[in-house]
Amino acid sequence: MCSTVCMCVYIYNSAGLAYQLWCPHFDETEGGRKDTQCDTRSHLPPSSVDICLSDLQSHNRKYAFTKMPKPLTDQDKRKQISVRGLAGVENVSDLKTNFNRHLHFTLVKDRNVATKRDYYFALANTVRDHLVGRWIRTQQHYYEKDPKRVYYLSLEFYMGRTLQNTMVNLALENACDEATYQLGLDMEELQDIEEDAGLGNGGLGRLAACFLDSMASLGLAAYGYGIRYEFGIFNQKIVNGWQVEEADDWLRYGNPWEKARPEYMRPVHFYGRVEHTPEGVKWVDTQVVLALPYDTPVPGYRNNVVNTMRLWSAKAPCDFNLKDFNVGGYIQAVLDRNLAENISRVLYPNDNFFEGKELRLKQEYFVVAATLQDIVRRFKSSKFGSTEVVRVDLSTLPDKVAIQLNDTHPAMAIPELMRILLDTEHQKWEKAWDICTRTCAYTNHTVLPEALERWPTDLLQNLLPRHLEIIYEINRRHLEVDIAKLYPGDHDRLRRMSLVEEGDQKKINMAHLCIVGSHAVNGVARIHSDILKPTRFKDFYEVDPHKFQNKTNGITPRRWLVMCNPGLAEVIAERIGEDYIRDLDQLKKLLAFVDDDSLIHDIAKVKQENKLKFSAYLEEHYKVKINPNSMFDVQVKRIHEYKRQLLNCLHIITLYNRIQKEPNKNWTPRTIMIGGKAAPGYHTAKLIIRLITAIGEIVNHDTVVGDRLKVIFLENYKVTLAEKIKGLPTSSMYIFSLPSGTEASGTGNMKFMLNGALTIGTMDGANVEMAEEAGEENLFIFGMRVDDVDAMDKSGYDAMDYYNRIPELKQAMDQIAGGFFSPDQHDLFKDIVNMLLHHDRFKVFADYEAYIKCQEKVSALYKNPKEWTKMVIHNIAGCGKFSSDRTISQYAREIWGMEPSLERIPAPDDPRQ
Repeated sequence: MCSTVCMCVYIYNSAGLAYQLWCPHFDETEGGRKDTQCDTRSHLPPSSVDICLSDLQSHNRKYAFTKMPKPLTDQDKRKQISVRGLAGVENVSDLKTNFNRHLHFTLVKDRNVATKRDYYFALANTVRDHLVGRWIRTQQHYYEKDPKRVYYLSLEFYMGRTLQNTMVNLALENACDEATYQLGLDMEELQDIEEDAGLGNGGLGRLAACFLDSMASLGLAAYGYGIRYEFGIFNQKIVNGWQVEEADDWLRYGNPWEKARPEYMRPVHFYGRVEHTPEGVKWVDTQVVLALPYDTPVPGYRNNVVNTMRLWSAKAPCDFNLKDFNVGGYIQAVLDRNLAENISRVLYPNDNFFEGKELRLKQEYFVVAATLQDIVRRFKSSKFGSTEVVRVDLSTLPDKVAIQLNDTHPAMAIPELMRILLDTEHQKWEKAWDICTRTCAYTNHTVLPEALERWPTDLLQNLLPRHLEIIYEINRRHLEVDIAKLYPGDHDRLRRMSLVEEGDQKKINMAHLCIVGSHAVNGVARIHSDILKPTRFKDFYEVDPHKFQNKTNGITPRRWLVMCNPGLAEVIAERIGEDYIRDLDQLKKLLAFVDDDSLIHDIAKVKQENKLKFSAYLEEHYKVKINPNSMFDVQVKRIHEYKRQLLNCLHIITLYNRIQKEPNKNWTPRTIMIGGKAAPGYHTAKLIIRLITAIGEIVNHDTVVGDRLKVIFLENYKVTLAEKIKGLPTSSMYIFSLPSGTEASGTGNMKFMLNGALTIGTMDGANVEMAEEAGEENLFIFGMRVDDVDAMDKSGYDAMDYYNRIPELKQAMDQIAGGFFSPDQHDLFKDIVNMLLHHDRFKVFADYEAYIKCQEKVSALYKNPKEWTKMVIHNIAGCGKFSSDRTISQYAREIWGMEPSLERIPAPDDPRQ
């Protein structure tokens, strides 16, 4: 017993666990610590103590904790959810032991010399330990059950950070929080050290990452295949208002989540020539590049399933001729290895404009060639405990393998699979083509014609001569055997449906190749799929309408709600339980609480707390004083003319002019944030960024405007920053201002909607279905619809008519043109002005008035917090459809011929069934 009078303090965390604080008597001589315990169980009951964990943190954490059970009321039981997982005593102790073991044995450090980065790696390896057994057991399970497997081929996987997502999916977050706390470390600091795996440009790559999460959470035997880029999407710096690109050297400190698999290295061939011999066709005299796989575990949500993302890295072969050493060529030969390894060096930035670069084609073929070898190897030896070939007949390949092509980038998978079947497996053409088409399926992601891939035939002839032969034969049979019989004499149709486009430069239309070589073609939102059928793919749809489907995109609620917005996740779970995390349709239950004052209060409180936190972040990074009570008005996406950030700029200028004109009016305060990257070679997009920063420089320093309007360009927008913006629902309003009929889907709008931001947008992409699910009255829809755009295309769009007719628009444009926002260079934005006035394909002025009026409605509603929050609840409740679990379930049942399962497989320490 302690001789001094001490006080028993109980602290409760969000998981409902109680901590009892022992009397903190410390002996810190010789660097040690000795806790003197006293029996305090008879002291004050928990109800008489009110102390926060944060209060104790200010005392340098010199406290020893022991967990005590907390008497639970019915309300407490409802609150004790496992969104973050329970921090059991054994879990915390094991995590601390393993953390110190990795620090010592893996990183070869002790606490005296270890850095924060060392601590991050120790924690990452500790968490990874919990994945490994499940990872091995999952693969054993697949080999035992021999299910059909799906292979998701994508040139982009925009994964972001892994640590926190893994902790969420394994229910380790609370235990890791407590373990790091007891070790005297700050979890958020450690998480911030992790590099983003920025292996994607935006929506397409982030969608692929969400899909991998859902495939694992739904128990599907799934594999993601892509490229392990040494440099991901560039880091964006804003210097004097301009975008400057820096290389994203994300691997410079190593990657604790990946495992190299040199035993599965595969050769990939380029160049060479084709020989037709009596024994068959041979592709000879090729240059070989080796594909080295790196595997990353992808955990499902608390079901013990851990799937694999396999990324290929290019390596040069080591077969140098040693005689070169004697003639001085050896050093050069070693240096030339870099040319081969450049294939996986860097991710191509996406500017929605296709350029036929040889390196890009090499990347596309590299990933499909290595992947298809891997698929065939696994298919042939897919029997548990066997590395020998157990299947020799590839006619059953479509029964065991589904290949999903994420856009046209992996389209070379079709001729490559045909090459393997014809030249290696010696199948007849008809049989090979049947296997190929039944195995492959294609997802289209764009309606913009300039973004569709068309490879010059002379480039293909040089780089992949055998594949060009196969494409020509596919095209001949497609036109002569299929189309000509259906439409005899219709030569124009044959021309339109050909895989080969004639002209000054003969090209292969990769979208046509994907359609012809796949058994299913899908768009990514209903309006997108409906637009493709009568326009871009009209002829193909008329020939085979059953091939065309829609699979509206979705997002994973694990990362985009539970992980990055735990406050909102717990508020929801208090009302409807936690099952919604795996069945997002259950959010509809929130409709019963729309008028519940306590829910309205709790959601508003979470939002305000997160706005305060993000305001501090903005002030620290951008040196702009933020009003946390202002509306956070956000537009984050790639900078592009068709994304219409310029419409937002015109609204900002109009609002600025109105405040200047009537400074005493009761204006709704706004903090407007715009973020996104411009492709390095896209001049107009980079000039748009400069315009945004220039507007901010004027607005943010205007004393008349004050804190009623602030403009911030969010530098280096990436997954981690997206989690801060979308996930914490800092955003009050999300802008989706694209012209109708141009956006395939959009998933940023879904992330904002799930986190309680209201959407102002056109009726395009997924907005159409969002309006159906939440009610159009709960979104702010403005602007022309698809039919209006089509009609204007036919009648003509005259920007000068709007400019001369709308005074506020004219004033804003004159300010941009006259140098108001660029006093040191009055004609800085002349290219933007000229584009908007004379050759604007995306009709910004046509939607200006509607957008301004809609924003006025937004401002009016924001002044009524209760009604605003009710609309927020309607939006959250309508998000069920936009889970990637639903999307993947539809892919599985309707395209891949697989059945999702929510069953848990046995844990590593459970006996096998």
